[in-house]
Amino acid sequence: MLHDRVMVRIVAGAGERRSSAGIVIPATAQMAKRLVWAEVSGVGNHVRSVKAGDRVLINPEDQLEVEVAGQAYLVMRERDLHAVAAEQAEHGTGLYL
Repeated sequence: MLHDRVMVRIVAGAGERRSSAGIVIPATAQMAKRLVWAEVSGVGNHVRSVKAGDRVLINPEDQLEVEVAGQAYLVMRERDLHAVAAEQAEHGTGLYL
């Protein structure tokens, strides 16, 4: 990747979700724009806040899609990332923003 570009792969299972009542909502259902979790696969030289392997929150609709070795990836600028999830190292319960 060049400059401030980030290449991400959307985390499996990010499309389909369940309501609080347990109803399955398909990924094709029209709702407000939703952000999804993705895993960083590559970063450019000028990217400072993420590295390969990090989980990030993105808007998948406004990005460029590319296929590499049969896998679909999204390419975006670092400023288009909404959040970076980090695992708490010693004592904690999960991912924190």
